[in-house]
Amino acid sequence: MNETSATRPRVVVTGLGAICGFGAGIEALLAGLRRGEAALGPVDLFDPAPHRTRLVSQVADATAPSTPPGLSRGDRFAWLAAHEAVAMAGLDAAACRGAGVFFGSSNGGLLEGEAFFRRLRGRARKLGLRAVASHQNNGPGDTIARALHCTGPVLTCSSACTSANMALLAARDALLGGECELAIAGGADALAEITYAGFNSLRAIDPAPARPFRADRAGLSMGEGAGVLVLETAAHAQRRGARVLAELAGAGATCDAHHMSAPKDDGLGPLEAMRRALREAGASPADVSFVNAHGTGTPHNDVVEARALRELFGERVGAVPVTSTKSLVGHLLGACGGLEGVACVLGLLHAEVHPTAGVGTADPELGLDLVLGTVRRLATVELALSNNLAFGGNNCSVAFRRASA
Repeated sequence: MNETSATRPRVVVTGLGAICGFGAGIEALLAGLRRGEAALGPVDLFDPAPHRTRLVSQVADATAPSTPPGLSRGDRFAWLAAHEAVAMAGLDAAACRGAGVFFGSSNGGLLEGEAFFRRLRGRARKLGLRAVASHQNNGPGDTIARALHCTGPVLTCSSACTSANMALLAARDALLGGECELAIAGGADALAEITYAGFNSLRAIDPAPARPFRADRAGLSMGEGAGVLVLETAAHAQRRGARVLAELAGAGATCDAHHMSAPKDDGLGPLEAMRRALREAGASPADVSFVNAHGTGTPHNDVVEARALRELFGERVGAVPVTSTKSLVGHLLGACGGLEGVACVLGLLHAEVHPTAGVGTADPELGLDLVLGTVRRLATVELALSNNLAFGGNNCSVAFRRASA
């Protein structure tokens, strides 16, 4: 694009919704992020006895009186977070007609699928057994479209950990391309035993709480929930007098094309994703106020991401605060980019960076300014980067800019 930053069409954020291990709602999320203590406990959605770990960040209550029947757990997360976001944006179902829905998910209704399979195996006669109405990974996005009568494009991205970031990128493209003027975007995922067993078999889960970017890091902690953002063209938001919370200023995606699960050592994939996000934002690395890192706590991923950040920021890398939301609410798989996008907007709104949970000091070999212990207050804020790196070598970075005064 050749437009200057002043004339370039803009996509803005006007509503936020969240549900995670801290509870339902933005206030619960903000309070938990500020406390800096991981929302981890024993899993009870399935029997963890066959597995090597026990800790997860599990949502205590995924229901509401008005939640429709026949939804999977992931669908309910999406329904609750989307309704909160739409209400914050000052919208109702009538105003959402024509909106697009862009969502990320990996598991969909997998937890309910597992329960159905167990019932199926245990019955001699199979008649009368029904699976949950929504069990595919497009369920959360489709649930939102039905609930809010969104007749615009509905797209589900399922690219592992980058799913929700890719959904935000797709929503931005659709808004700038004129496919819609209003979009509901983010991600939702529920815990399931198959994915829990898979990450355990890879020995990617830390039996203790995850501690990203520490020298003795030993893996991730898994979580569940949803993060949803209401996105609009700036012109649409202005016409209806909406309060702008932030701008979704840019997004970039790349693929390492290297390995099924391991990132490429050189970090060039995530580096280029961040550079593309900044180019779209009409910004430079000097404009970045903080980074919400992929930050899983797995030894290799943290090294690769830190390498990309050092290359991006150069000598300034030690002055750019870095945090990991996954350390607090676990790794939400296909939903993590949605909740982390919400966390970035909250950070811009309040001029603060939440701490990274876990014990120990930052690994000095990584060279990052890791926010630890307490909230880091910022004198000025301009831009936040939200990174996610995924299986298959997928990388996606999203740039959020603070709202204009």
